[in-house]
Amino acid sequence: MKSMKKITTLFITFLKIGAFTFGGGYAMVALLESEFVSYRRWLDKDEFIDMIAIAESTPGPMAINSATYIGYRICGFWGALAATVAVSIPSFIIIYIISLFLDQFMALTVVQNAFRGIQACIVYLVFTAGLKLLRRLDRTFMNIFIVSAVTALMILFSVFAIDFSSIFFIFICGVAGVAVWLGGEKK
Repeated sequence: MKSMKKITTLFITFLKIGAFTFGGGYAMVALLESEFVSYRRWLDKDEFIDMIAIAESTPGPMAINSATYIGYRICGFWGALAATVAVSIPSFIIIYIISLFLDQFMALTVVQNAFRGIQACIVYLVFTAGLKLLRRLDRTFMNIFIVSAVTALMILFSVFAIDFSSIFFIFICGVAGVAVWLGGEKK
Protein backbone atom coordinates (compact mmCIF):
# COMPACT_ATOMS: atom_id res chain seq x y z
CA MET A 1 0.00 0.00 0.00
CA LYS A 2 2.81 2.40 0.94
CA SER A 3 4.58 1.56 -2.32
CA MET A 4 1.47 2.37 -4.38
CA LYS A 5 1.21 5.76 -2.67
CA LYS A 6 4.85 6.52 -3.55
CA ILE A 7 4.30 5.40 -7.15
CA THR A 8 1.25 7.67 -7.40
CA THR A 9 3.24 10.54 -5.88
CA LEU A 10 6.06 9.90 -8.38
CA PHE A 11 3.57 9.88 -11.25
CA ILE A 12 1.86 13.13 -10.24
CA THR A 13 5.16 14.88 -9.47
CA PHE A 14 6.73 13.95 -12.80
CA LEU A 15 3.51 14.83 -14.61
CA LYS A 16 3.69 18.33 -13.11
CA ILE A 17 7.42 18.66 -13.80
CA GLY A 18 6.93 17.49 -17.39
CA ALA A 19 4.07 19.92 -17.91
CA PHE A 20 5.81 23.01 -16.56
CA THR A 21 9.40 22.49 -17.65
CA PHE A 22 10.34 24.02 -20.97
CA GLY A 23 13.80 23.41 -22.39
CA GLY A 24 14.34 19.73 -21.67
CA GLY A 25 16.24 17.90 -18.99
CA TYR A 26 18.69 20.61 -18.00
CA ALA A 27 15.87 23.03 -17.32
CA MET A 28 14.22 20.50 -15.01
CA VAL A 29 17.33 19.83 -12.89
CA ALA A 30 16.47 22.61 -10.43
CA LEU A 31 12.89 21.35 -10.09
CA LEU A 32 14.02 17.75 -9.59
CA GLU A 33 16.50 18.79 -6.92
CA SER A 34 13.95 20.93 -5.13
CA GLU A 35 11.33 18.16 -5.19
CA PHE A 36 13.37 15.03 -4.48
CA VAL A 37 16.34 16.32 -2.45
CA SER A 38 15.05 19.32 -0.53
CA TYR A 39 11.30 18.68 -0.16
CA ARG A 40 10.77 14.91 -0.11
CA ARG A 41 14.31 13.91 0.89
CA TRP A 42 14.08 10.73 -1.19
CA LEU A 43 17.59 11.37 -2.55
CA ASP A 44 20.60 12.95 -0.91
CA LYS A 45 22.73 15.54 -2.70
CA ASP A 46 25.45 13.08 -3.73
CA GLU A 47 22.89 10.65 -5.18
CA PHE A 48 21.33 13.53 -7.07
CA ILE A 49 24.65 14.55 -8.61
CA ASP A 50 25.28 10.91 -9.55
CA MET A 51 21.82 10.79 -11.14
CA ILE A 52 22.64 13.87 -13.24
CA ALA A 53 25.89 12.28 -14.42
CA ILE A 54 24.17 8.99 -15.29
CA ALA A 55 21.19 10.66 -16.96
CA GLU A 56 23.43 12.82 -19.08
CA SER A 57 25.87 10.12 -20.12
CA THR A 58 23.35 7.45 -21.08
CA PRO A 59 21.59 7.52 -24.46
CA GLY A 60 18.24 9.27 -24.63
CA PRO A 61 16.76 12.50 -23.37
CA MET A 62 17.97 13.62 -19.97
CA ALA A 63 14.41 14.19 -18.75
CA ILE A 64 13.46 10.57 -19.47
CA ASN A 65 16.69 9.19 -18.05
CA SER A 66 16.31 11.27 -14.87
CA ALA A 67 12.70 10.17 -14.38
CA THR A 68 13.60 6.53 -14.96
CA TYR A 69 16.54 6.69 -12.54
CA ILE A 70 14.63 8.46 -9.77
CA GLY A 71 11.56 6.27 -10.24
CA TYR A 72 13.65 3.10 -10.09
CA ARG A 73 15.63 4.35 -7.10
CA ILE A 74 12.43 5.15 -5.18
CA CYS A 75 10.06 2.29 -6.17
CA GLY A 76 11.88 -0.13 -8.47
CA PHE A 77 10.51 -1.11 -11.89
CA TRP A 78 6.98 0.24 -11.35
CA GLY A 79 8.32 3.54 -10.04
CA ALA A 80 10.58 3.86 -13.09
CA LEU A 81 7.68 3.09 -15.40
CA ALA A 82 5.33 5.55 -13.69
CA ALA A 83 7.88 8.38 -13.61
CA THR A 84 8.96 7.84 -17.23
CA VAL A 85 5.40 7.73 -18.57
CA ALA A 86 4.38 10.75 -16.49
CA VAL A 87 7.25 12.96 -17.63
CA SER A 88 6.53 12.02 -21.26
CA ILE A 89 2.76 12.60 -21.31
CA PRO A 90 2.75 16.44 -21.27
CA SER A 91 5.33 16.72 -24.06
CA PHE A 92 3.51 14.16 -26.16
CA ILE A 93 0.16 15.92 -25.79
CA ILE A 94 1.58 19.39 -26.43
CA ILE A 95 3.57 18.28 -29.48
CA TYR A 96 0.59 16.39 -30.86
CA ILE A 97 -1.69 19.42 -30.53
CA ILE A 98 0.93 21.74 -32.00
CA SER A 99 1.50 19.38 -34.93
CA LEU A 100 -2.16 19.64 -35.86
CA PHE A 101 -1.92 23.40 -36.23
CA LEU A 102 1.83 23.99 -36.61
CA ASP A 103 1.81 26.45 -39.50
CA GLN A 104 -1.01 28.54 -38.09
CA PHE A 105 0.43 28.29 -34.58
CA MET A 106 3.95 29.47 -35.48
CA ALA A 107 2.60 32.37 -37.57
CA LEU A 108 1.05 33.99 -34.50
CA THR A 109 3.10 36.91 -33.18
CA VAL A 110 2.04 36.08 -29.63
CA VAL A 111 3.48 32.56 -29.96
CA GLN A 112 6.77 33.83 -31.42
CA ASN A 113 7.11 36.33 -28.56
CA ALA A 114 6.21 33.65 -26.00
CA PHE A 115 8.97 31.40 -27.34
CA ARG A 116 11.47 34.26 -27.05
CA GLY A 117 10.47 34.73 -23.42
CA ILE A 118 10.65 31.00 -22.75
CA GLN A 119 14.17 30.92 -24.23
CA ALA A 120 15.31 33.49 -21.67
CA CYS A 121 13.83 31.41 -18.86
CA ILE A 122 15.52 28.27 -20.16
CA VAL A 123 18.92 29.98 -20.16
CA TYR A 124 18.31 31.06 -16.56
CA LEU A 125 17.17 27.58 -15.44
CA VAL A 126 20.12 25.82 -17.07
CA PHE A 127 22.56 28.40 -15.70
CA THR A 128 21.27 28.17 -12.12
CA ALA A 129 21.23 24.36 -12.25
CA GLY A 130 24.83 24.41 -13.42
CA LEU A 131 25.84 26.80 -10.65
CA LYS A 132 24.19 24.61 -8.01
CA LEU A 133 26.03 21.55 -9.26
CA LEU A 134 29.28 23.51 -9.47
CA ARG A 135 28.96 24.64 -5.83
CA ARG A 136 28.71 21.03 -4.69
CA LEU A 137 31.75 19.91 -6.66
CA ASP A 138 34.67 18.75 -4.54
CA ARG A 139 37.37 21.37 -4.98
CA THR A 140 40.20 19.09 -6.00
CA PHE A 141 42.83 20.16 -8.51
CA MET A 142 41.54 17.76 -11.15
CA ASN A 143 37.89 18.82 -10.80
CA ILE A 144 38.78 22.51 -11.03
CA PHE A 145 41.06 21.83 -14.00
CA ILE A 146 38.43 19.84 -15.90
CA VAL A 147 35.63 22.39 -15.28
CA SER A 148 37.92 25.30 -16.24
CA ALA A 149 39.23 23.58 -19.36
CA VAL A 150 35.78 22.54 -20.59
CA THR A 151 34.32 26.01 -19.90
CA ALA A 152 37.20 27.72 -21.72
CA LEU A 153 36.96 25.36 -24.69
CA MET A 154 33.19 25.74 -24.94
CA ILE A 155 33.49 29.53 -24.93
CA LEU A 156 36.30 29.47 -27.51
CA PHE A 157 34.41 27.05 -29.75
CA SER A 158 31.29 29.22 -29.51
CA VAL A 159 33.14 32.48 -30.22
CA PHE A 160 34.99 31.03 -33.22
CA ALA A 161 31.96 29.00 -34.41
CA ILE A 162 33.82 25.69 -34.26
CA ASP A 163 31.43 22.76 -34.56
CA PHE A 164 32.28 20.44 -31.67
CA SER A 165 29.58 18.30 -30.10
CA SER A 166 29.06 18.49 -26.36
CA ILE A 167 28.99 14.68 -26.45
CA PHE A 168 32.74 14.76 -27.00
CA PHE A 169 33.17 17.00 -23.94
CA ILE A 170 31.20 14.48 -21.89
CA PHE A 171 33.24 11.57 -23.26
CA ILE A 172 36.59 13.32 -22.67
CA CYS A 173 35.61 14.28 -19.11
CA GLY A 174 34.40 10.74 -18.43
CA VAL A 175 37.71 9.29 -19.63
CA ALA A 176 39.61 11.83 -17.51
CA GLY A 177 37.50 10.94 -14.46
CA VAL A 178 38.11 7.22 -14.91
CA ALA A 179 41.86 7.87 -15.39
CA VAL A 180 42.02 9.91 -12.19
CA TRP A 181 40.06 7.25 -10.31
CA LEU A 182 42.33 4.49 -11.61
CA GLY A 183 45.35 6.58 -10.65
CA GLY A 184 43.98 7.00 -7.12
CA GLU A 185 43.28 3.24 -6.84
CA LYS A 186 46.88 2.37 -7.72
CA LYS A 187 48.20 4.59 -4.94
